[in-house]
Amino acid sequence: MRQLILATLVLASMLAPARAQTTPEEAHAIARDAYVYGFPLVDSYRVQYSYFVDRSSAEFKAGWNTLVNNARVYTPDDKSIQTPNSDTPYSYVGADLRAEPLVFTVPEVEKGRYYSLQFIDMYTFNFAYVGSRATGNGAGNYLLAGPGWKGEKPKGIKQVIRSETEFAFVLYRTQLFGPSDIDNVKKLQAGYKVQPLSAYLGKQAPAAAPTIDFIKPLSSEQERTSLEFFNELNFILQFCPTNPVEKAMMARFARIGIGAGNKFDAAALSPEMRKALQDGMAEAWKSFAAYKETQLDTGKKTSADGFGTRTALKGNYLARMSAAVLGIYGNSKDEAIYPVYFIDADKQKLEGTNRYVLRFAPGQLPPVRAFWSLTLYELPASLLFANPLNRYLINSPMLPDLRRDADGGITLYVQSESPGKDKESNWLPAPKGPFFMAMRLYWPKPEALQGRWKAPLLKKAN
Repeated sequence: MRQLILATLVLASMLAPARAQTTPEEAHAIARDAYVYGFPLVDSYRVQYSYFVDRSSAEFKAGWNTLVNNARVYTPDDKSIQTPNSDTPYSYVGADLRAEPLVFTVPEVEKGRYYSLQFIDMYTFNFAYVGSRATGNGAGNYLLAGPGWKGEKPKGIKQVIRSETEFAFVLYRTQLFGPSDIDNVKKLQAGYKVQPLSAYLGKQAPAAAPTIDFIKPLSSEQERTSLEFFNELNFILQFCPTNPVEKAMMARFARIGIGAGNKFDAAALSPEMRKALQDGMAEAWKSFAAYKETQLDTGKKTSADGFGTRTALKGNYLARMSAAVLGIYGNSKDEAIYPVYFIDADKQKLEGTNRYVLRFAPGQLPPVRAFWSLTLYELPASLLFANPLNRYLINSPMLPDLRRDADGGITLYVQSESPGKDKESNWLPAPKGPFFMAMRLYWPKPEALQGRWKAPLLKKAN
């Protein structure tokens, strides 16, 4: 304890001169960049605190290192994760890898049914996959290890997967072919298994990792303006060993008090410095808005630019922030891509006061090896829209029930009122106010990945 206190005092003495020499203008710029960098970490912590820590939360799943199967699809009542899919029942594991690795066991999955395990670190990088695309539908055992594990691959393990952070989130998706298929999904979920490496090997467990006093996260609204954001970021960073490529950046962030495990005390700052930091946060949101308007809305950038490995994202922290804001925990492009409709063919924002049509010409349905869907989200919450049909999406398993055009194409109707009984099978109900839609192509074919297939434009109905 005495050594810890001395180390803290030394660190504080090192940081104090840096803070004193940082002007409000410099602090503003650093705060902007640190916020863009830190938003995915802080927002992800908000979700995982509600899932794995806060037992009073309506969204609580289970404690760390415990598999939970959700044998249903998401509805408007699921509010922790923005822009959730409503295609595949989820399973979840909040992985605490500090004491020892975990072994993930998957059963054999029948041919033609898609499933995946998405491995997400505290930075929100997708660092690995197990499932239909990545490893096939055969049974197997996979070991997930944290940054401190030095062991060798045990017998019976197909692959060792390494997380660069001490906690990780493993998100399972199991394809549901329709309401009558749910019992088959439950049987598959029953075959998923997670256990500590010691249990898998039949050996004594190592000493437990130290107990953590998890701080209560900010709400999604508070994250936008509260300087407590930086204190929460500091708390999270203590479980994220600094990657060598980010050492210089973290040294710069330290000039305003950001660092793993540090206490960020906004009350101790001068009024000028507090304003500089808050203005930096506000500028980060302006940067996001500009990126969305000029890059995402126009199609110059896509989900593929914001979701993926650390290597794939190439240090584009604004793209990573934008991906977290619009749809945290989205898949990497090889697993799924997400053509998004924020605007219509006339480049106008989507409003439920209008009626829209989306037409797939013959032979132009989304090219996938698994399945596709189109899901509608109400703004500003980016959550599923409650409607009398309880229909939140239209997807490829629904194709046999969709009405075809005379030429064999398919026209979908997106509006707040029924398009008429004869067209209701193709109706995606919209709210009266603003909304957006996300198309999902799971296991996309090359023509989708390479841009040879284009999502059709959403047009106002005549």
